[in-house]
Amino acid sequence: MKRWFDFLAALVGLTLLAVPLALIALAIWIEDRQSPFFCGQRVARGGGDLRMVKFRTMIPNAWKSGVNSTSAGDRRITRVGALLRKAKLDELPQLWNVLKGDMSLVGPRPQVRTDANLYTSEERKMLLIRPGITDLASIVFADEGEILSGSADPDLLYNQIIRPWKSRLALLYAERRTLLSDLEILFLTFLSAVSRERALRGVQAILKSWEADPLLLTMASRTTTLAAWPAPGASEIAGHYPRYAAQA
Repeated sequence: MKRWFDFLAALVGLTLLAVPLALIALAIWIEDRQSPFFCGQRVARGGGDLRMVKFRTMIPNAWKSGVNSTSAGDRRITRVGALLRKAKLDELPQLWNVLKGDMSLVGPRPQVRTDANLYTSEERKMLLIRPGITDLASIVFADEGEILSGSADPDLLYNQIIRPWKSRLALLYAERRTLLSDLEILFLTFLSAVSRERALRGVQAILKSWEADPLLLTMASRTTTLAAWPAPGASEIAGHYPRYAAQA
């Protein structure tokens, strides 16, 4: 049922949004006369490769910098791209990935190979399900760029204070997900654009119904400073970020 829902929703979405998607693509192209789309290589369900399509929000070949985490003040972001990121519109072309079956509407966000290679054996359980356009972490960490803003090493900071909680949210989703919870997460994603405070309260309600541990509840509430913590299955907080074969 989840796959049929994904397919029909993506088909309807692409049909209804055809004109807005074309206008966004045109705006990106006008800015620098380069392709409005970016097809990034991500890790798919099962550990294979996935070509995820999205609207390009950075300068051409921005991935060659080797930096995978993006802060709000990243100089690689274009003017149009900044607007798309703020409104979360850059992810809309991923409806095509959902239509193809590469992705789901709801599921853990797909990661670049460099980051997925850092997964512990516990985190690799996230690769057993299709990655998604949105999930609980997308709502909780919608301000990821602001969290990482000003950091001398945004990739390392991401692995210290965001990844531990994002992975725990994804693992809990993988264990407790239902079609109803997917519908709730989709609703909260749209609600977040209007009232993030109400959306976060909705996330808390879902997590409580899933009997999430108190610390995860606290971090997901975003009412306190994010704590550096070991990733699920790890014994220590990340102390460095490897710079090898990075792909954005």
